[in-house]
Amino acid sequence: MDIAGTEELKRTPLHAAHLRAGARMVPFGGWDMPVQYAGVRAEHTAVRERAGVFDVSHMGEFRLTGPGALAFLQHVTTNDVSKLKPGRAHYNWLPNEAGGLVDDIYVYRVADEEFLLVVNASNIAKDWAHLQSQLPSSGVEMIDESAATALLAVQGPQAEALLQGVTDVDLGAQKKNAYFQASMFGLPVWLARTGYTGEDGFEVFAASEHAERLWDGLLALGIVPAGLGARDTLRLEAGFPLYGHEFSDSIHPLSSGYGWVVKDKLHLGHEHIRLPSTQKLIGLRLERVPVREGYPVKLGGVVVGHVTSGTSSPTLGYPIAAALVEAHAAHAEQFAVEVRGRDHEATRVEMPFYKRL
Repeated sequence: MDIAGTEELKRTPLHAAHLRAGARMVPFGGWDMPVQYAGVRAEHTAVRERAGVFDVSHMGEFRLTGPGALAFLQHVTTNDVSKLKPGRAHYNWLPNEAGGLVDDIYVYRVADEEFLLVVNASNIAKDWAHLQSQLPSSGVEMIDESAATALLAVQGPQAEALLQGVTDVDLGAQKKNAYFQASMFGLPVWLARTGYTGEDGFEVFAASEHAERLWDGLLALGIVPAGLGARDTLRLEAGFPLYGHEFSDSIHPLSSGYGWVVKDKLHLGHEHIRLPSTQKLIGLRLERVPVREGYPVKLGGVVVGHVTSGTSSPTLGYPIAAALVEAHAAHAEQFAVEVRGRDHEATRVEMPFYKRL
Protein backbone atom coordinates (compact mmCIF):
# COMPACT_ATOMS: atom_id res chain seq x y z
CA MET A 1 0.00 0.00 0.00
CA ASP A 2 1.41 3.35 -1.07
CA ILE A 3 1.41 5.49 2.07
CA ALA A 4 3.54 8.63 2.02
CA GLY A 5 3.53 11.76 4.11
CA THR A 6 2.72 15.14 2.64
CA GLU A 7 2.00 18.59 4.00
CA GLU A 8 -1.52 19.96 4.35
CA LEU A 9 -3.29 16.67 3.81
CA LYS A 10 -6.66 16.83 2.12
CA ARG A 11 -9.72 15.42 3.85
CA THR A 12 -12.73 13.58 2.47
CA PRO A 13 -16.26 14.63 3.51
CA LEU A 14 -16.20 11.71 5.99
CA HIS A 15 -13.09 12.73 7.92
CA ALA A 16 -15.01 13.56 11.09
CA ALA A 17 -17.00 10.32 10.82
CA HIS A 18 -13.78 8.33 10.66
CA LEU A 19 -12.50 9.97 13.82
CA ARG A 20 -15.78 9.21 15.60
CA ALA A 21 -15.45 5.58 14.56
CA GLY A 22 -11.97 5.37 16.11
CA ALA A 23 -10.05 5.11 12.86
CA ARG A 24 -6.28 5.25 12.77
CA MET A 25 -5.54 7.90 10.16
CA VAL A 26 -2.50 7.93 7.87
CA PRO A 27 -1.23 10.08 4.98
CA PHE A 28 -2.10 8.45 1.64
CA GLY A 29 -1.52 10.08 -1.73
CA GLY A 30 -1.90 13.55 -0.20
CA TRP A 31 -4.99 12.62 1.82
CA ASP A 32 -5.60 11.94 5.51
CA MET A 33 -7.23 8.50 5.27
CA PRO A 34 -8.33 5.71 7.65
CA VAL A 35 -5.97 2.73 7.49
CA GLN A 36 -8.01 0.68 9.97
CA TYR A 37 -10.76 0.81 12.61
CA ALA A 38 -11.11 -2.50 14.53
CA GLY A 39 -8.11 -3.99 12.70
CA VAL A 40 -7.14 -5.05 9.18
CA ARG A 41 -7.86 -8.75 9.67
CA ALA A 42 -11.31 -8.16 11.19
CA GLU A 43 -12.26 -5.71 8.43
CA HIS A 44 -10.90 -7.98 5.70
CA THR A 45 -12.89 -10.94 7.08
CA ALA A 46 -16.05 -8.85 7.33
CA VAL A 47 -15.85 -8.04 3.61
CA ARG A 48 -15.12 -11.65 2.62
CA GLU A 49 -17.90 -13.10 4.79
CA ARG A 50 -20.51 -10.34 5.24
CA ALA A 51 -20.15 -6.71 4.14
CA GLY A 52 -17.88 -3.73 4.70
CA VAL A 53 -17.89 -0.12 3.56
CA PHE A 54 -14.89 1.90 2.39
CA ASP A 55 -14.61 5.66 2.01
CA VAL A 56 -13.08 6.15 -1.44
CA SER A 57 -14.10 9.78 -1.78
CA HIS A 58 -10.44 10.64 -2.40
CA MET A 59 -10.77 9.21 -5.91
CA GLY A 60 -11.21 11.70 -8.76
CA GLU A 61 -14.30 12.12 -10.95
CA PHE A 62 -14.22 13.82 -14.37
CA ARG A 63 -17.42 14.32 -16.36
CA LEU A 64 -17.15 14.52 -20.14
CA THR A 65 -20.03 15.72 -22.30
CA GLY A 66 -20.59 16.71 -25.90
CA PRO A 67 -20.83 15.23 -29.40
CA GLY A 68 -17.07 14.61 -29.48
CA ALA A 69 -16.82 12.88 -26.09
CA LEU A 70 -16.88 9.31 -27.43
CA ALA A 71 -14.27 9.95 -30.14
CA PHE A 72 -12.06 11.69 -27.58
CA LEU A 73 -12.25 8.75 -25.16
CA GLN A 74 -11.54 6.32 -27.99
CA HIS A 75 -8.33 8.24 -28.64
CA VAL A 76 -7.10 8.55 -25.04
CA THR A 77 -8.04 5.07 -23.73
CA THR A 78 -7.17 1.50 -24.76
CA ASN A 79 -10.52 -0.23 -24.16
CA ASP A 80 -13.40 0.15 -26.63
CA VAL A 81 -15.68 2.79 -25.11
CA SER A 82 -18.05 2.53 -28.09
CA LYS A 83 -19.18 -0.85 -26.76
CA LEU A 84 -20.54 0.76 -23.59
CA LYS A 85 -24.26 1.43 -23.60
CA PRO A 86 -25.74 4.10 -21.30
CA GLY A 87 -25.94 2.63 -17.82
CA ARG A 88 -22.83 0.48 -18.24
CA ALA A 89 -19.22 0.83 -17.06
CA HIS A 90 -15.86 -0.81 -17.68
CA TYR A 91 -12.22 -0.86 -16.60
CA ASN A 92 -9.89 1.06 -18.90
CA TRP A 93 -6.37 2.48 -19.29
CA LEU A 94 -5.03 5.95 -20.06
CA PRO A 95 -1.86 5.22 -22.06
CA ASN A 96 0.98 7.65 -22.61
CA GLU A 97 2.74 8.10 -25.95
CA ALA A 98 5.59 5.76 -24.96
CA GLY A 99 3.37 2.80 -24.08
CA GLY A 100 3.26 3.18 -20.30
CA LEU A 101 0.16 4.17 -18.36
CA VAL A 102 -0.78 7.62 -17.16
CA ASP A 103 -3.39 5.84 -15.01
CA ASP A 104 -5.84 2.96 -14.88
CA ILE A 105 -9.41 4.18 -14.62
CA TYR A 106 -13.09 3.26 -14.73
CA VAL A 107 -15.36 4.69 -17.43
CA TYR A 108 -19.13 5.02 -16.89
CA ARG A 109 -21.46 5.86 -19.77
CA VAL A 110 -24.20 8.07 -18.39
CA ALA A 111 -25.87 8.89 -21.73
CA ASP A 112 -25.02 8.84 -25.43
CA GLU A 113 -22.89 11.97 -25.12
CA GLU A 114 -22.05 11.90 -21.41
CA PHE A 115 -19.38 9.91 -19.56
CA LEU A 116 -17.93 9.80 -16.06
CA LEU A 117 -14.29 8.88 -15.46
CA VAL A 118 -13.08 7.74 -12.03
CA VAL A 119 -9.32 8.16 -11.64
CA ASN A 120 -6.84 7.32 -8.90
CA ALA A 121 -6.58 9.86 -6.07
CA SER A 122 -2.83 10.42 -6.39
CA ASN A 123 -3.19 11.00 -10.15
CA ILE A 124 -6.04 13.53 -10.27
CA ALA A 125 -3.89 16.51 -11.23
CA LYS A 126 -1.72 14.48 -13.60
CA ASP A 127 -4.70 12.87 -15.34
CA TRP A 128 -6.48 16.20 -15.68
CA ALA A 129 -3.42 17.81 -17.28
CA HIS A 130 -2.92 14.82 -19.59
CA LEU A 131 -6.53 14.80 -20.77
CA GLN A 132 -6.57 18.58 -21.20
CA SER A 133 -3.48 18.30 -23.42
CA GLN A 134 -5.38 15.93 -25.73
CA LEU A 135 -8.73 17.73 -25.64
CA PRO A 136 -9.98 18.94 -29.05
CA SER A 137 -10.78 22.60 -29.54
CA SER A 138 -14.51 21.90 -29.62
CA GLY A 139 -17.07 19.16 -29.14
CA VAL A 140 -16.04 18.04 -25.65
CA GLU A 141 -16.52 19.68 -22.27
CA MET A 142 -14.67 18.23 -19.28
CA ILE A 143 -15.55 19.12 -15.68
CA ASP A 144 -13.66 18.07 -12.54
CA GLU A 145 -16.34 16.97 -10.05
CA SER A 146 -13.93 15.38 -7.56
CA ALA A 147 -14.43 17.86 -4.72
CA ALA A 148 -18.23 17.77 -5.02
CA THR A 149 -18.49 13.96 -5.09
CA ALA A 150 -18.49 11.45 -2.25
CA LEU A 151 -17.82 7.82 -3.15
CA LEU A 152 -18.51 4.87 -0.84
CA ALA A 153 -17.80 1.23 -1.68
CA VAL A 154 -20.05 -1.36 -0.03
CA GLN A 155 -18.48 -4.76 -0.62
CA GLY A 156 -19.20 -8.32 0.45
CA PRO A 157 -21.55 -11.26 -0.16
CA GLN A 158 -24.33 -9.63 1.90
CA ALA A 159 -24.02 -6.20 0.26
CA GLU A 160 -27.02 -6.59 -2.03
CA ALA A 161 -29.33 -7.91 0.68
CA LEU A 162 -28.36 -5.21 3.17
CA LEU A 163 -28.70 -2.36 0.68
CA GLN A 164 -31.96 -3.55 -0.85
CA GLY A 165 -34.02 -2.49 2.15
CA VAL A 166 -32.84 1.13 1.91
CA THR A 167 -32.75 1.46 -1.90
CA ASP A 168 -35.66 2.04 -4.28
CA VAL A 169 -34.21 0.01 -7.19
CA ASP A 170 -34.27 -3.78 -7.61
CA LEU A 171 -30.59 -4.45 -7.01
CA GLY A 172 -30.87 -8.11 -7.95
CA ALA A 173 -31.74 -7.07 -11.51
CA GLN A 174 -28.52 -5.05 -11.86
CA LYS A 175 -25.65 -6.99 -13.42
CA LYS A 176 -21.92 -6.48 -12.84
CA ASN A 177 -20.76 -3.07 -14.17
CA ALA A 178 -24.31 -1.66 -14.17
CA TYR A 179 -24.49 2.10 -13.44
CA PHE A 180 -27.84 3.59 -12.46
CA GLN A 181 -29.71 6.24 -10.50
CA ALA A 182 -31.38 5.36 -7.23
CA SER A 183 -32.57 6.70 -3.90
CA MET A 184 -30.78 5.41 -0.79
CA PHE A 185 -32.00 6.39 2.66
CA GLY A 186 -34.14 8.89 0.75
CA LEU A 187 -31.07 10.57 -0.77
CA PRO A 188 -30.33 10.79 -4.51
CA VAL A 189 -27.37 8.61 -5.52
CA TRP A 190 -25.83 6.83 -8.48
CA LEU A 191 -24.90 3.20 -7.91
CA ALA A 192 -22.44 1.02 -9.78
CA ARG A 193 -22.11 -2.74 -9.35
CA THR A 194 -18.35 -2.49 -9.24
CA GLY A 195 -15.60 -2.76 -6.64
CA TYR A 196 -11.97 -3.50 -5.87
CA THR A 197 -12.13 -6.41 -3.43
CA GLY A 198 -13.01 -9.53 -5.43
CA GLU A 199 -16.45 -9.59 -3.81
CA ASP A 200 -19.88 -8.52 -5.00
CA GLY A 201 -20.92 -5.03 -4.05
CA PHE A 202 -21.91 -1.52 -5.05
CA GLU A 203 -20.11 1.79 -5.25
CA VAL A 204 -22.25 4.74 -4.18
CA PHE A 205 -21.77 8.14 -5.83
CA ALA A 206 -23.39 11.03 -3.97
CA ALA A 207 -23.09 14.75 -3.33
CA SER A 208 -20.43 15.44 -0.70
CA GLU A 209 -22.97 17.03 1.64
CA HIS A 210 -24.86 13.70 1.84
CA ALA A 211 -21.80 11.59 2.69
CA GLU A 212 -22.22 11.45 6.47
CA ARG A 213 -25.92 10.56 6.35
CA LEU A 214 -25.16 7.72 3.96
CA TRP A 215 -22.18 6.52 6.00
CA ASP A 216 -24.10 6.56 9.29
CA GLY A 217 -27.02 4.78 7.68
CA LEU A 218 -24.79 2.02 6.29
CA LEU A 219 -23.11 1.48 9.66
CA ALA A 220 -26.53 1.29 11.32
CA LEU A 221 -27.32 -1.65 9.00
CA GLY A 222 -24.40 -3.54 10.52
CA ILE A 223 -22.03 -2.91 7.62
CA VAL A 224 -18.48 -2.78 8.99
CA PRO A 225 -16.28 0.28 8.32
CA ALA A 226 -13.10 -0.82 6.55
CA GLY A 227 -9.88 1.09 5.92
CA LEU A 228 -7.02 1.20 3.45
CA GLY A 229 -5.27 -1.75 5.09
CA ALA A 230 -8.10 -4.18 4.35
CA ARG A 231 -8.65 -2.63 0.93
CA ASP A 232 -5.05 -3.49 0.06
CA THR A 233 -5.12 -7.08 1.33
CA LEU A 234 -8.46 -7.72 -0.39
CA ARG A 235 -7.39 -6.33 -3.76
CA LEU A 236 -4.09 -8.23 -3.73
CA GLU A 237 -5.82 -11.53 -2.92
CA ALA A 238 -8.13 -10.82 -5.87
CA GLY A 239 -5.13 -10.12 -8.12
CA PHE A 240 -6.12 -6.50 -8.81
CA PRO A 241 -3.27 -4.17 -9.78
CA LEU A 242 -2.54 -0.92 -7.96
CA TYR A 243 -1.23 2.06 -9.89
CA GLY A 244 2.29 2.93 -8.75
CA HIS A 245 2.97 -0.72 -7.97
CA GLU A 246 1.93 -3.01 -10.83
CA PHE A 247 1.38 -0.15 -13.31
CA SER A 248 3.17 3.16 -13.89
CA ASP A 249 4.26 5.60 -16.57
CA SER A 250 7.28 3.39 -17.31
CA ILE A 251 6.05 -0.19 -16.67
CA HIS A 252 4.80 -1.88 -19.84
CA PRO A 253 1.13 -2.61 -19.04
CA LEU A 254 1.14 -5.87 -21.00
CA SER A 255 3.48 -7.31 -18.37
CA SER A 256 0.25 -7.86 -16.43
CA GLY A 257 -2.51 -10.30 -17.29
CA TYR A 258 -4.72 -7.44 -18.39
CA GLY A 259 -4.03 -7.46 -22.12
CA TRP A 260 -7.78 -7.71 -22.74
CA VAL A 261 -8.00 -3.99 -21.88
CA VAL A 262 -6.16 -3.16 -25.13
CA LYS A 263 -8.62 -3.41 -28.01
CA ASP A 264 -7.89 -3.31 -31.74
CA LYS A 265 -8.22 0.40 -32.35
CA LEU A 266 -5.98 3.43 -32.88
CA HIS A 267 -5.28 5.23 -29.62
CA LEU A 268 -2.54 7.28 -28.03
CA GLY A 269 0.69 5.24 -27.93
CA HIS A 270 -0.90 2.28 -29.74
CA GLU A 271 2.27 1.47 -31.70
CA HIS A 272 4.28 1.08 -28.48
CA ILE A 273 1.78 -0.56 -26.16
CA ARG A 274 1.44 -3.53 -28.53
CA LEU A 275 5.15 -4.34 -28.43
CA PRO A 276 6.00 -7.48 -26.42
CA SER A 277 6.86 -6.78 -22.81
CA THR A 278 10.29 -7.84 -21.52
CA GLN A 279 8.78 -8.41 -18.06
CA LYS A 280 5.85 -10.36 -16.67
CA LEU A 281 3.80 -10.04 -13.51
CA ILE A 282 3.59 -13.29 -11.53
CA GLY A 283 2.10 -14.44 -8.24
CA LEU A 284 4.24 -15.85 -5.45
CA ARG A 285 3.42 -17.84 -2.33
CA LEU A 286 5.73 -17.86 0.66
CA GLU A 287 5.45 -20.03 3.74
CA ARG A 288 6.20 -17.72 6.66
CA VAL A 289 7.82 -14.38 5.87
CA PRO A 290 5.66 -11.55 4.40
CA VAL A 291 7.41 -9.51 1.72
CA ARG A 292 6.98 -5.92 0.60
CA GLU A 293 7.29 -3.78 -2.50
CA GLY A 294 10.83 -3.53 -3.85
CA TYR A 295 12.23 -6.73 -2.35
CA PRO A 296 14.50 -8.50 -4.91
CA VAL A 297 13.20 -11.67 -6.56
CA LYS A 298 15.86 -14.23 -7.49
CA LEU A 299 16.07 -17.28 -9.73
CA GLY A 300 19.10 -19.50 -9.25
CA GLY A 301 20.72 -16.85 -7.08
CA VAL A 302 20.40 -14.15 -9.75
CA VAL A 303 18.05 -11.17 -9.34
CA VAL A 304 15.38 -11.37 -12.07
CA GLY A 305 12.83 -8.90 -10.73
CA HIS A 306 11.21 -7.37 -7.68
CA VAL A 307 8.09 -7.56 -5.56
CA THR A 308 5.43 -5.01 -6.58
CA SER A 309 2.94 -5.80 -3.77
CA GLY A 310 2.99 -8.21 -0.85
CA THR A 311 0.99 -9.08 2.24
CA SER A 312 0.11 -11.88 4.60
CA SER A 313 -3.21 -13.12 3.23
CA PRO A 314 -5.92 -13.18 5.92
CA THR A 315 -8.14 -15.43 3.80
CA LEU A 316 -5.50 -17.95 2.73
CA GLY A 317 -3.36 -17.91 5.85
CA TYR A 318 0.06 -17.46 4.22
CA PRO A 319 2.12 -14.64 2.64
CA ILE A 320 1.44 -13.75 -1.00
CA ALA A 321 3.07 -11.33 -3.41
CA ALA A 322 2.87 -9.99 -6.93
CA ALA A 323 6.26 -9.66 -8.60
CA LEU A 324 7.53 -8.19 -11.84
CA VAL A 325 10.18 -10.50 -13.30
CA GLU A 326 12.10 -10.85 -16.55
CA ALA A 327 9.94 -12.61 -19.15
CA HIS A 328 12.37 -15.50 -19.61
CA ALA A 329 12.08 -16.34 -15.90
CA ALA A 330 8.31 -16.06 -15.59
CA HIS A 331 7.56 -19.76 -16.09
CA ALA A 332 9.93 -21.03 -13.41
CA GLU A 333 8.27 -22.71 -10.45
CA GLN A 334 10.62 -21.82 -7.59
CA PHE A 335 12.04 -18.40 -6.77
CA ALA A 336 13.60 -16.72 -3.76
CA VAL A 337 12.76 -13.33 -2.30
CA GLU A 338 15.50 -11.50 -0.45
CA VAL A 339 14.37 -10.07 2.88
CA ARG A 340 16.96 -8.11 4.87
CA GLY A 341 19.86 -10.00 3.36
CA ARG A 342 18.33 -13.48 3.59
CA ASP A 343 16.68 -15.46 0.79
CA HIS A 344 13.28 -17.04 1.41
CA GLU A 345 11.76 -19.64 -0.88
CA ALA A 346 8.76 -18.58 -2.95
CA THR A 347 6.58 -20.69 -5.24
CA ARG A 348 4.99 -19.27 -8.36
CA VAL A 349 1.18 -19.51 -8.24
CA GLU A 350 -1.53 -18.33 -10.58
CA MET A 351 -3.31 -15.06 -9.90
CA PRO A 352 -5.83 -14.24 -8.61
CA PHE A 353 -4.81 -15.84 -5.35
CA TYR A 354 -8.47 -15.82 -4.26
CA LYS A 355 -11.62 -15.99 -6.37
CA ARG A 356 -15.17 -15.76 -5.08
CA LEU A 357 -17.15 -18.93 -5.82
